[in-house]
Amino acid sequence: MRTRIKNAHIVLPDGTTQVDVVMEDHTIADIDAAPQMQVDEVIDAAGLHLLPGVVDDQVHFREPGLTHKEDLAHASRACAKGGITTFLEMPNTVPNAITQELLLDKLALGAEQSIVNYGFYIGATPDNIEELKHATRTPGIKIFIGSSTGDLLVDGQDALEQIFAETTLPLTAHCEDETTIAENRKRIGPITHLADHSRIRDHQAAIVATQRAIDLALRHKHRFHVLHVSTAAECDVIPGNDPWITGEACPHHLFFNIDDYARLGTLVQMNPSLKTAADNEAIWQALVDGRLQVIATDHAPHTLEEKRQPYPQSPSGLPAVENSLALLLNEVNRGRCNLEQVVHWMCDAPARVWDIVGKGRIAVGYDADLVLVDLRKKQTVRNEDQLSKCGWSPWHGTELTGWPVRTWVMGKEVFRDGQIVASGATGHEATYDHARGGYWATQCD
Repeated sequence: MRTRIKNAHIVLPDGTTQVDVVMEDHTIADIDAAPQMQVDEVIDAAGLHLLPGVVDDQVHFREPGLTHKEDLAHASRACAKGGITTFLEMPNTVPNAITQELLLDKLALGAEQSIVNYGFYIGATPDNIEELKHATRTPGIKIFIGSSTGDLLVDGQDALEQIFAETTLPLTAHCEDETTIAENRKRIGPITHLADHSRIRDHQAAIVATQRAIDLALRHKHRFHVLHVSTAAECDVIPGNDPWITGEACPHHLFFNIDDYARLGTLVQMNPSLKTAADNEAIWQALVDGRLQVIATDHAPHTLEEKRQPYPQSPSGLPAVENSLALLLNEVNRGRCNLEQVVHWMCDAPARVWDIVGKGRIAVGYDADLVLVDLRKKQTVRNEDQLSKCGWSPWHGTELTGWPVRTWVMGKEVFRDGQIVASGATGHEATYDHARGGYWATQCD
């Protein structure tokens, strides 16, 4: 099957232009294709923009074990609607993905359920170093340096030194210092107000753990990716041009802050917690300056019943895959950033950080993971329209300008004009070439 997309504005690695793109089977076969090239299908995309499919490197899709909140079938459909064509999912499912066998079990679930491309991290524990040293078919190792319980909490210095010293896969971590959190909780006393969440998980908890992880990475010369940066202080300590360190922001730390507790309550309770409006602006600036390279969602849904429990019984996390690209396209329309920056942060950079083969760019030979967006389309986020199994969004009632209208995964259309059009599990397992060396080694390719 050969398909020509014509008349769209195409966001290429070196800028935006208006050329025809031809998909053949799973790949991008031609750019600026000759008019006489024979094709099976022509799509006239006049007035629209064609982007690489979004690569979301931080999601929690809850399968196995927590599928009353979310599952791969619902979440992958939400991804397709949101323009996300590849996701990388975290290991804190039930059971935790902490062995090669459990990782393979999740890959099998992805093959059975997902309509977009999928990958799964392996989780670190204080004593699974041999599993981590020999893990395959994974983007990397996830460490919970705080904000976890049981086997996945790795807070001891000896265990962290061993992981950074003896493993070779790229590392990433949730960075909130458990000692700081415990001291804050003791100091504050009885916890009854949601605002206490940001006092317990404060700026210091984030910066102490982030500095600790960066120090480990630099001393051991081990690639490390800082997840969900929430503070200006973290932006200041992330080097921005060091070959071992990359970092990312999430929509909730760009668009929400502690002032939103009064309006949205526990719906915006997060780990790391929301901080201040000044932190929002610092994170935006760090993206623009290149100190942070990636925007990912940290999609972590819970049911509304769970979220509406009184604090501190309420869990942390919110859904975001369905609306993350639209939120950024809206910022393009507002003039905060441009389309090329959005494509870099959400498509190209995450593919490079995790060495994902064939993703993140519109280029000949790359996979035909594409999303067609209408920058003029106005639409209001509504809970009743959400495809995520949890069925709600913290952006409910927000009108955004700029939305995905069609999505292709490996050349197969999965979403068109508000409807999922995929039949069955059409996603493919992501593959990795870790010898490429990550973002800094490939940024100028």
